[in-house]
Amino acid sequence: MNVSSPHDMERSPGCLAKLDRMNKTLRHEEADRVPVSDFFWGSFLERWRRELGLAKDTDIYTYYDLDWIVTIPNMDPHVKQFEMLEESGNHVVLRTGFEAVVRKQFADPMPAFLRFETDTVEKMNLFQFDDPWDPRRYFNAGDNQIAGVGDGFARNSPAWLETVKSLHPRFPVYGSVCEGQEMLWRIIGSENVMLWIGLYPDELARFIERIGEFALGITKAQIKAAGDRLDGMVIWGDVAYTRDLFFSPDYWRRCFKPVVKAIVDECHSHGLPVIYHGCGNVRRIFQDFIDVGVDAYNPLEAKAGMDVVGLRRQYGHKIGFCGNLDVITWAHGSQEEIKTMVLSKLNAAKGGGYIVQSDHSVPSNVSGENYDYVIRLLREYGQYPLRLGQYDIPDLR
Repeated sequence: MNVSSPHDMERSPGCLAKLDRMNKTLRHEEADRVPVSDFFWGSFLERWRRELGLAKDTDIYTYYDLDWIVTIPNMDPHVKQFEMLEESGNHVVLRTGFEAVVRKQFADPMPAFLRFETDTVEKMNLFQFDDPWDPRRYFNAGDNQIAGVGDGFARNSPAWLETVKSLHPRFPVYGSVCEGQEMLWRIIGSENVMLWIGLYPDELARFIERIGEFALGITKAQIKAAGDRLDGMVIWGDVAYTRDLFFSPDYWRRCFKPVVKAIVDECHSHGLPVIYHGCGNVRRIFQDFIDVGVDAYNPLEAKAGMDVVGLRRQYGHKIGFCGNLDVITWAHGSQEEIKTMVLSKLNAAKGGGYIVQSDHSVPSNVSGENYDYVIRLLREYGQYPLRLGQYDIPDLR
């Protein structure tokens, strides 16, 4: 793992301590304490600042001295500015570099995808990807769908490398890349993904292979552009819903798994650990993530029946875990219920291998007080050696 780089002299002692903590954890060693960070909705951050009486520009990662942060380069297949189709005070409708038409209601947490220009197999076969090494993806400000159209809305996102440089002195910085399915549905739409797997499995498989080549190029170019400033990589890859996979395990293994393995191998060749972010219930392919060398799996959605303690019991220290704090309990539970959840989950941190986060991201129905309470619990009980009292599970190591 990347424990030293030419740019370490730029980093604060606190940042180097976080990096050591993260790397030891992902090597399944007990560090000084269990790492913690998260992904946050903008509406939660507004509520958190308001309820805790903080300044409007207070940065939550700095305020709580969180342990790692993720950055997003331009992964649009076509590098171009958004084409604005409608604009009002309440919403925008635009076409992105994925050739998708998206409506973003500013009051809603996530956008709606209205249509996909690549709506036939013939168009899919003709679809061409811009160069993943295009310097605009890493060195220039500009519009891009994943960074700009999500929980919030932003035009002209800052140059990715400048973001990395600004964070690097204070936090372990992870890059990110979309694997095959995460890229595929943004190009042809989820309905067509499901339909075409059944009707045109071989044609779709060839397109997924081309997506994989593009994603691997994004990975390689991103690592080079960062110039040893990255400490790890996140693979974005939702392939499941609350009950099961979107498609058969056999199709995933045939078409999507090779893309994940290629990205993991590339990152590992540069000493970078990999955290895979995949929502839903992936139990039927969990062993596959171990087989390809994924270092930790995130977010382990509690609502999809994922339980980090049960997974640790089943898989031991073959893979790390990241997430699994149930945001429903976080939002609506009593302090005793929240404490039970947090301290019970900390059993999975025995021997290292567990990064504490929510089971997806922190939404606006979590109060500032409850978020603050969880961080205080983790600071008190997340120190090694763990002393979990009545919540300790003695046979879990």
